[in-house]
Amino acid sequence: MATGPAHRNVIIERIANGRFTVTNARGGQITFGSGDDAGFTPTELLLAAIGGCTAIDVDILTSRRAEPETFEVLVDADKVRDAGGNHLTGIEVTFRIVFPRTGQGDEAQALLPDVVKKSHDRLCTVGRTVEIGTPIATRIG
Repeated sequence: MATGPAHRNVIIERIANGRFTVTNARGGQITFGSGDDAGFTPTELLLAAIGGCTAIDVDILTSRRAEPETFEVLVDADKVRDAGGNHLTGIEVTFRIVFPRTGQGDEAQALLPDVVKKSHDRLCTVGRTVEIGTPIATRIG
């Protein structure tokens, strides 16, 4: 079921040395930087995007049955510098989700492995983009 592209964009503005603000089309903003303070780095935002994307998929599909008591997604990776340049390896997403011990909670818990697989294999745009290796074009405008 292929559909046409739905364009997405963000605007990144420098606000100080090593500090930037990204704004989306709806006016939402996030400030990030080079890691000199507690703010997120672009690499951490990538990990958050991977985990956040799949967390949304899993939440939508499981919480229809029961509200989770605990819902955490951990995303780990190793940053390496090698002949291929700087990149992440060993990206791993771990779900820590607990549903109540009720009939509906048991249904949601039983559904969890299938939903996580579907998110990984088809639904999560961010994870799929990273795994299939979409080229990035750069230009000076």
